[in-house]
Amino acid sequence: MSSLRSGSRDGNAGAPASLVSVALLVLAFTTPYARAQQPSANAGWQNVDLAGYRRHLQALDAVVADCQSQLKLKTPPHAGKNACDPSRVGPNDRVEWPGVAASQAREVRYDWLRSALSRAENKDTGAPTLVLGANTRPKNPPADANDLLNQAHQRLGIDEQHAAGRLASNPSYADQRKSLNAILAQREYNSVRKVSVRDRILEWFDNLLARILMRLAEMGGRAPWAGRLLEIVLLGGICVLLIWFLVRLERSARVRLVPDIESGPGAPSAREWQLWLKDAQAAAATGQWRQAIHSVYWASIARLEAGRLWPADRARTPREYLGLLGGSDPRKPTLTALTRSFERTWYGGREAGAIDFTTALQLAAELGVAAL
Repeated sequence: MSSLRSGSRDGNAGAPASLVSVALLVLAFTTPYARAQQPSANAGWQNVDLAGYRRHLQALDAVVADCQSQLKLKTPPHAGKNACDPSRVGPNDRVEWPGVAASQAREVRYDWLRSALSRAENKDTGAPTLVLGANTRPKNPPADANDLLNQAHQRLGIDEQHAAGRLASNPSYADQRKSLNAILAQREYNSVRKVSVRDRILEWFDNLLARILMRLAEMGGRAPWAGRLLEIVLLGGICVLLIWFLVRLERSARVRLVPDIESGPGAPSAREWQLWLKDAQAAAATGQWRQAIHSVYWASIARLEAGRLWPADRARTPREYLGLLGGSDPRKPTLTALTRSFERTWYGGREAGAIDFTTALQLAAELGVAAL
């Protein structure tokens, strides 16, 4: 009994110990892989000129070639002689370009190359490629080390070509400029012109109007009553404009052609305006200036009435004739001046003279009453 109890106690104590052992084994197994997966930190920065930058690129190209050769041999590297060691990349470069201030030096990092060498080093040392607990079927498998090294070799070659090109003199762009001028001379670009101030103002106004409409639309979405109020205001404004237009149209329609109505026997148009004008000249010849102005006025009314601007009616007063012309009629100011002259001399009893008659003739001429 005692032996069984002691055995059970030993078995219970051995379970935690076995778990600790498994955990230590897993940690020891995954630590080298985790270290191998992480590229070594960069070794800082170094300031180089353009020639030094090119030499560094050539050295890095040699490092990549050594790593590729080591991978082809498929033999584990000797201690301290690993050609794929990321530390062989060295520090990053601050390249001082010719003609550029030192404060504007170009910074060139090589973290991408360290990552490629770290991947190759991991493949060469046979480190595990799976992490415990990770998905065993990743959707995007990592790129092969050989492909990464080939891409690194190409990138270094391109960078070296660019660096060599900067050492040459500034290239001439005469051919490129000639090609661009030939393209711009095509018919498709003939309508292209510089944007004027007027176009910029119109564009600004269009953008402002679009923003206002967008805000009104947003306001209508948040508050439906605002949209209805805006509709009422717009409809009310349209109605007001329509009423104003109809009123103006009605006023201008007062002076219209009336072809179906014949002149009454006592209407001014029943007597030709030329006869009224002859009477005016005859009265002026004898010094009857009031009678002359009277005849000039009715000659003008007969001339306008003969054009069917209003129905013939002898019972109208001079002010009523004046009211038949719309406010926008260009003849109204002239007829107004002639009517006032006629009223002052004929109804007001004011003495008239040759100057008043001459002025009346000039006003009548503007209304179409030409001197005989």
